[in-house]
Amino acid sequence: MCLGIPGKIIAISDHLRQVGMVDVGGVQRAVNLSCIAPEDQPLESCIGAWVLVHVGFAMSRIDEAEAQATLEVLNELGEMQSELEAIQMGAS
Repeated sequence: MCLGIPGKIIAISDHLRQVGMVDVGGVQRAVNLSCIAPEDQPLESCIGAWVLVHVGFAMSRIDEAEAQATLEVLNELGEMQSELEAIQMGAS
């Protein structure tokens, strides 16, 4: 299973390699934008776009509502994982 994490493109850091800085849950990381870069517009047109990031690549564009919904689900899953780990520690 592949998991794409929503992030927002905040800057272009390398035009030649089509790399941008993406904010993923408050953490900024360099991400390759070549899969979503428009051929007929400058790379800067991607700034502000929400994307699904997987292994350092922006795989597709998504709208902000979808990004927020996905982030909420991922947050809930993280909380559930913490609770399961606490239960397992208590059973030991």
